[in-house]
Amino acid sequence: MPTRYLVTSGLPYSNGRLHVGHIAGAYLPADTYVRYLRAAGRDVRFICGSDDNGVAIEISARQQNKTPQEVSTHFNQRQKADFAGLRIDFDVYGGTHQPGYWDIHRALSQDFFKRIYERGFFTKRRTRQLFDPQINRFLPDRYVEGTCYHPDCRKPGAHGDQCSSCGRLIDALLLIEPKSVITGGPTEVRETTHWYLRLNDFEQPLRDWLNTKQGIWRPSVLNFALGQIKQGLPERSMTRDIEWGIPVPLDDPDAAGKVLFVWFDAPIGYVSFTAALCEQRGERREDYQKWWCDPDTSIVHFIGEDNTVFHTLIWPAMLMAEQQHKLPAHVVANNYLNFKIGGGEEEKISKSRTPQESPVWIEEYLKRYDPDALRYYLTAIAPEAARTFFDPAHFIQRNNSELCDVFGNFVNRPLTFVARYFDNKVPDASAATDVDRALVARGAAALEKVGACIEGFRFKAGLEELMSFASACNEYFQIRAPWSSRKTNMADCAASIGTSVHAVHHLAILAAPFMPGAAERIVAMLGLDAPALRWQPPAPPATGRALGQAQILFTKLEGEEL
Repeated sequence: MPTRYLVTSGLPYSNGRLHVGHIAGAYLPADTYVRYLRAAGRDVRFICGSDDNGVAIEISARQQNKTPQEVSTHFNQRQKADFAGLRIDFDVYGGTHQPGYWDIHRALSQDFFKRIYERGFFTKRRTRQLFDPQINRFLPDRYVEGTCYHPDCRKPGAHGDQCSSCGRLIDALLLIEPKSVITGGPTEVRETTHWYLRLNDFEQPLRDWLNTKQGIWRPSVLNFALGQIKQGLPERSMTRDIEWGIPVPLDDPDAAGKVLFVWFDAPIGYVSFTAALCEQRGERREDYQKWWCDPDTSIVHFIGEDNTVFHTLIWPAMLMAEQQHKLPAHVVANNYLNFKIGGGEEEKISKSRTPQESPVWIEEYLKRYDPDALRYYLTAIAPEAARTFFDPAHFIQRNNSELCDVFGNFVNRPLTFVARYFDNKVPDASAATDVDRALVARGAAALEKVGACIEGFRFKAGLEELMSFASACNEYFQIRAPWSSRKTNMADCAASIGTSVHAVHHLAILAAPFMPGAAERIVAMLGLDAPALRWQPPAPPATGRALGQAQILFTKLEGEEL
């Protein structure tokens, strides 16, 4: 086992609010993983923050008639609040252009660029680039949109860096009928100068490294990355002709007015936010190296489908080129989560939707509903191996029939029984039977199985095992029928209720990574405290110990409400 874990979630652009597609992809599974590791006693730091530089922020600022700083700061804070509302608890949520983070991020990013430059992995060359004559400026890749030129795709809406339909890298000059995102008008081809990372120099090292991940990484991630290498990795420009970003740190007249490509500095944000966190905790900035350079640290990146090429190829190539920081141990990528409502067709979730068109905005959801219900559903339908879709009607059905009628039902029954017939104190379970002991053993086995699923990044399977145990608990309660034995054999009744209270404790531990709020409510009902959620089979409840007040664990939802 590694000594420590450095876990990251992909940095969201600070130009819009969050929807369920974002959460299901890079953030909820990462939080579940981190909560499990901590419950299991591992040393973890959980890193994220907003991606504030580059074209996306410039475009949003232009559209809103604001400065890029105003836009990025506004959405950095809104996103931070959304994550907190969903109980996604980062150790640090920084921002690549936010106060308190910008100076560290700029310095580390420029140092990173210079190390690669000094080792000879950049090629400076004059190149042709698309230009918008209406505003008299060169267009970075994300400012260009056209039809994908890959023969098996040919979908419209491809940007100049990547096609959102097929996911492959794009050469903007090869786009079919390219247009300016800013003006919507046609583009021209003119010459400029940029510095290109020679990705082709790293094809074999990347292939060798990726092959060591066979049987460890998800096949979809590994096959995609190896497939890209098979096609050949082109040189990639790591500088841009825009104003908002990190200045290129070269004493070269051609570097004047240019900034680092946002996808060069964004992953370095993981490093700079870790350094900032060290300072925030009274450590030295340089102490971040314990997390990024020490072989005893396991670095795990959680991302969405659209970031696969950057985290499995470009970022590792950058790390190989600069030679100071570790390569990631895991890159965990989820596919897209689409949207479906009213029996209609699946649609891609888009930031451009209004709240009236799509009830999946995190900010709107949190005004009305329990975050645990959404965490449960998004894990249950997690797009781990293929694209899935969010269906409001399906969400309501699973909340009511599974969380309320299975999980919540079992928690409620023995605890209210204790309050009613045992003075709200744990009854004596010394008359336990083989059936009772079998349920406790089933709970211990569930902890082992769910833990293995989470460590293998199979969160959906882990949740299914949790619910399987909850169902077994309900079946046990029906078989033992304490409402009947209370009238004929009080010792037997006490044993079944004491065993049920013990099983409820197992459920709290199992639920903690997935639904932390529900787990904490159960712990309060059991009259325990936070250490009761350590990832290990709990000791039997002490006879005579007072419980807390029983309450309804989950609330049923109505379709009209949602």
